[in-house]
Amino acid sequence: MQNLTAPALAEWLADNARHAPVLLDVREPWEITTAQIAGSISIPMRDIPARSEELDDDAEIVCICHHGARSANVAMFLESRGFTKVFNLQGGIDAWSRQVDASVPLY
Repeated sequence: MQNLTAPALAEWLADNARHAPVLLDVREPWEITTAQIAGSISIPMRDIPARSEELDDDAEIVCICHHGARSANVAMFLESRGFTKVFNLQGGIDAWSRQVDASVPLY
């Protein structure tokens, strides 16, 4: 698992020459309703073991949560399942809101 800062993710998403990653948001549904990064898909952390087969194991996947702890655990789990291009958004959606997109609400 590699850690990725919010500004680095923003640069990646803005780079049209690079394929966009899968933004895997592992927070609870109420958290997604409160704040999210556009284009992310939602699979709550508790559902990842049963639903990891929905993810392309060749894709670059950026795991996202509130502050980065749950997403780090999910990234490690995905790696244990054979995923090789997994990133953790350091500081989570909170860092995204503070460092990249202030229109995404803090909570």
